[in-house]
Amino acid sequence: MKIQSTGVASPKGDITLYTLTNAAGASVTLSSLGAGIVAVVVPDRDGKLDDVVLGYADAADYIADGPCAGKVPGRFANRIANGTFELDGQTYHLAINNGPNALHGGPEGFQNQIWNSATEGDDTVVFTHFSPDGYEGYPGNLHVKATYTWSADNTLTLVLEAETDAATVVNLTNHVYFNLAGHGTGSMTGHKLWLKASRYLPTDETAIPTGELAPVKGTPMDFTEPKAIGRHMYAPFKDLKIGKGYDHCWVLDDYEKGKLQHVATLADEKSGRSVEVSTTQPGVQVYGGNWLEGCPAGKDGAVYHDYAAVALECQGFPDAPNKPGFPSPVLRPGQQYKETIKFTFKNTK
Repeated sequence: MKIQSTGVASPKGDITLYTLTNAAGASVTLSSLGAGIVAVVVPDRDGKLDDVVLGYADAADYIADGPCAGKVPGRFANRIANGTFELDGQTYHLAINNGPNALHGGPEGFQNQIWNSATEGDDTVVFTHFSPDGYEGYPGNLHVKATYTWSADNTLTLVLEAETDAATVVNLTNHVYFNLAGHGTGSMTGHKLWLKASRYLPTDETAIPTGELAPVKGTPMDFTEPKAIGRHMYAPFKDLKIGKGYDHCWVLDDYEKGKLQHVATLADEKSGRSVEVSTTQPGVQVYGGNWLEGCPAGKDGAVYHDYAAVALECQGFPDAPNKPGFPSPVLRPGQQYKETIKFTFKNTK
C-alpha cells in the first residue's frame, strides 16, 4: 500500500488530495475539501481498472456544488423541516437552502469546508473539523473526525466521530455517487440494488418524512430482492413523482445502535462490478442522481446527466430533530457520536 498527496489551490484555500493505492493497483482518492471521496478505481471482471464515482475535473468545482459529490455533509445531513427544531426547550433556526427546508447543514456546511488532514500509516487518512457554537444556527462547539482506511481487498472504511460541549443534533454520512460501469458511461438505472429494508419513509411534497414507517412490499420501493433501479422508477407512485425518482430514506432491518451490518448491494452486470455497503446507522438514503443535469464538468471530459450515478447515504433519519418517533440525533456533552460505513468493491468473473 502507498499514499501520495498533492496540493491544489482553490478560492477557499489549498486543498490536499490523497491517493491510496493497494498492491493490486486499485485506488481511492480523498480530498480535504469536505473530507470527500473524489475517485475510486477498481477492476471489472476482466481486471480493467475504472473510476466508478462521479467527480469533477476541477477540484474547486466541489465547492458549493449542488450534488454534494463525494463529501461529508453536516452538521446534519439531509433535511430539517422549515430549518427549525426545538431542543431542551429552546428553538433553533437554521439556514433555509432547499425549498422551505434546511439541507446538509446549510450552504456553508461541512461539505464546503477545508478540513485538517493527516495520514496514519500507509492505508489511512484522518480528516478533522471544528464547527463553532452557533455556526449555521446549530448549538454547541462540535469537533468532528472522518477516518478513511483503504484495504488490500478493495474495502473503503469510513468512521465518523463527533463530540460536543453543549446539546446539539448530529447526522453524518458520505454523499458519494456510484456508477459501477465507470463514472462517465451514462445512466446507472440498469444497476441492480438490494436493500436490507422492509420499510421506508414516505415524504411530503418538500421531501420531508411524514413520520410514517411504510412497508415496501407491493410498492416500487421494494428492493428486498435485487432489481434494476430503473425497473419501477417511473411508476405512477406518489413518492416517486415528488422527487422525479428515488430520493428516500429506507429503514434498515435489524438495526441495533453500534452494530455493523451489511445493508445494501449495488451491482452492474455488464462490468461485473459490485459494491457491498455495511453500516452501523439506522437508515440509507437512496438518491438516484435525479437532478445532476448542469452540474460541473466531470473528470476525463465526462458530462453528467440525470441518473448518471446513484448515492447510497448511510445515515440517521431526515428531520429526526422534529420526529420523536425516529432514532434520536441528539448528542450531549460527554457522549461520543461514532458511526461506521464500509464500501467493499467486488467483481464477478
